[in-house]
Amino acid sequence: MRFGPSLRKLALVTLALIAHGAAGGSAALAQSPKEAARPAPLRIAVFVDHGTGESREKVIAALRGGTDAEGAIEIVRVKADEIRAGKLKADGISVLVHPGGSGSKQGEALGSEGREAVRDFVADGGGYLGICAGAYLATNDYPWSLRLIDARVVDRRHWARGKGPVEVALSTDGRRFFGCKDPAVTLEYAQGPLLAHREIPDAATPAYESLGVFQTEIARNGAPAGVMAGTSAMVRATFGRGRVFCFSPHPELTDGRGGFLRLAARWTAGEAPGKTPQSGK
Repeated sequence: MRFGPSLRKLALVTLALIAHGAAGGSAALAQSPKEAARPAPLRIAVFVDHGTGESREKVIAALRGGTDAEGAIEIVRVKADEIRAGKLKADGISVLVHPGGSGSKQGEALGSEGREAVRDFVADGGGYLGICAGAYLATNDYPWSLRLIDARVVDRRHWARGKGPVEVALSTDGRRFFGCKDPAVTLEYAQGPLLAHREIPDAATPAYESLGVFQTEIARNGAPAGVMAGTSAMVRATFGRGRVFCFSPHPELTDGRGGFLRLAARWTAGEAPGKTPQSGK
C-alpha cells in the first residue's frame, strides 16, 4: 500500500512525538519526585585566609554535618582578595563565616576595602556568622572591626584569659532557638570576647540581642576573677537587610553542639525559625 505525501508527513510527525515522549518519560523517571523537590544547597563561604586557626576545619565539618532533613549546605572557601573582588555577591553566597584565630589579623587581612565589602554584603541581605575571633571582628570596638554589632569587649587587656569548658546560661529565646530544655549548656571556650552593651549606644551600629551569657568563668594568666560571668556569649542582630550571629565560645569544638552553628547559619540566611530582633539599622 502506498501513502500520499500528507499521510507520510503525518506518520513522521507521529513517530517524532512518540520518540520525544519516550525521552521525556525516561528523564522524568531518572529524577524522582523527592529529588525534583529538593531545594538548592545553602552556599556558605568560610574565610580561610590570614588570621584563621585550625578550628576552621572543625567549623566546616560542623556545617556539613547536618541531616537530610536540615537541607544541604555547600561550603566555599574564600580569601580576602576574593572578598575585595566581589566574590560573595558574584557567586551567590548566602552566609559568610569568620572562624576562630585572630580577629585583628583577619580584619587586617581584609583591609578597609574588604571590610567594607563584607558590610555591604550583609547590609544587602547576606548573613554573617562569627565564632570567637569572628565575634571580635563583628564588633565596633577596634580599628579593624567590621562594625556589624554595637558591642563593647569587656576586659580587653586580659583577652588571653585561658581555655576550657564553660557554662552558658540561655535566655528564653535562646532555649527556644537552640531547642534546649536545660537552662544552660556547656561549651568549649578559647579566649573569645566578653561582650556587653554600651552605656551610650552607637546610633550608627545595630544593637544586639543576647541569647546566652557566661554563667561560669575562666580567669587565668592574670585575668581578674568576677569579670567574665554575666557577659554575653551568644548574640544576634540585624544589619540592614541582613543578619548577624556571633559565638564567643566554640560549638564546633564541643561534642554534640555542632548543630548550633548550622542553626545560626540558617538563621542568618533567613531560613531558621525564631523571631528577628529589632535593631537600629
